[in-house]
Amino acid sequence: MDACLAELIAALGPDIVKTGTDIPVRNSFDQTKMEPILPAALILPRNTVQVSTALTICNAHKRAVVTQGGMTGLAAGAHPREGEIALSLERMVGIEEIDAAAGTITALSGTTLQAIQEAADKAGFLCAIDLGARGSCTIGGNVSTNAGGNQVLRFGMTRKNILGLEVVLADGEIVRSLNKMMKNNAGYDWTQYFIGAEGTLGVVTRVVVMLQPKPSDIQTAVVAVANTASAIKLLRRAQAELPGGLLVFEAMWREFYQIATGIMALNAPVSPDNELAILMEAPGAREDFEAFLAAAYEEGLVLDAAVAQSRAERDRMWALRESVYEHYKYLPKQVGFDISIPISRMQDAVDALRVELPGVMAGTRFVIFGHLADSNIHVNVMPPEMPAGMKEKIEGVVYGVTARLEGSVSAEHGVGQTKRPYLALSRTPAELALMRRIKAALDPNGILNPGRVLV
Repeated sequence: MDACLAELIAALGPDIVKTGTDIPVRNSFDQTKMEPILPAALILPRNTVQVSTALTICNAHKRAVVTQGGMTGLAAGAHPREGEIALSLERMVGIEEIDAAAGTITALSGTTLQAIQEAADKAGFLCAIDLGARGSCTIGGNVSTNAGGNQVLRFGMTRKNILGLEVVLADGEIVRSLNKMMKNNAGYDWTQYFIGAEGTLGVVTRVVVMLQPKPSDIQTAVVAVANTASAIKLLRRAQAELPGGLLVFEAMWREFYQIATGIMALNAPVSPDNELAILMEAPGAREDFEAFLAAAYEEGLVLDAAVAQSRAERDRMWALRESVYEHYKYLPKQVGFDISIPISRMQDAVDALRVELPGVMAGTRFVIFGHLADSNIHVNVMPPEMPAGMKEKIEGVVYGVTARLEGSVSAEHGVGQTKRPYLALSRTPAELALMRRIKAALDPNGILNPGRVLV
């Protein structure tokens, strides 16, 4: 056993530091589904002091540490590399405080997003961060990746919903600002460095989440439109005219919608022959929502619309959007992308992808869907076979389109290991140099999540 592992076990004990066959298989891969790699050791701290002790020792030995949460990431950020020590926050679970006056929840970073949502709901609030992986992703992971999700249109990315953090730096120092105030301009807001840094600058151990009032009487519809330009026009009209504004505006281009309603046999509230179906949600009275859609239909902006009349109908509409999580049962292995495109050029992106993706291999299928209102689309490409080099060929097409249209190679899933080679397509040399300077200042030995984000 090497000196670093021996010192970790001596300081923290074998219940906290696992090695060899005592390391669960789940800690050797995340949802990127790369080849599993067993970490050299697994550290399972129960509190911030133990995190601090672990990092102090690893930093002294210059041992690489990969931070792990719910292992739901799609960019290999938590996937171990050879010889790394995994630091999992899965035992640091719990909601420590709900402050109804401030409208905040303070939680340990290993707490699942769903647990925070349920606690907020019980207290009469809404936790506005919401992802499909809510039952398994953790709030620390959400913060570290600046996660997006279903309600970014109304409430913003995770960054906009965080008021305070506790972080352990690479050398073990604990830095804490469990701020609950909306206004706090006392010097640099250092917490922002760690939101979206993917664990490369420090380990998030506590989070203060800002809560929202619960919206009432949420209305849901699936709406058919002729093209992306019509969808954008509908979006701006809804934001201006619906009394309660919009909560959700999710786009499903025809390839996606036809798989959901065809191969997967889900209910089709509007025809699958339309170019684009939009899942919309807005708070307020149903008559206002229906009147807005009726007026848009009369003008030809909307081709068809179905408004949910019950919770069951709403669930069936959401099942269309979330059908992507079941694609693996029906379709070939996919290569997934999470990109942002300037919304004014979104149709150009869709057109280019439709022209170029079939050229990667005969019989290739693909779907385009996602958070149109946030300039964020997901593209899943499914060639009939996956020979060597095929993934890189597909990446060349999708990231090539993204770069030409001045988009971002990562919208909400992070950069991790998988998008690191493409980061320069979305960041200038000066930006990358600044990122490296910040990394060098906070983690001079480069022990935290090396090989992620920065080239």
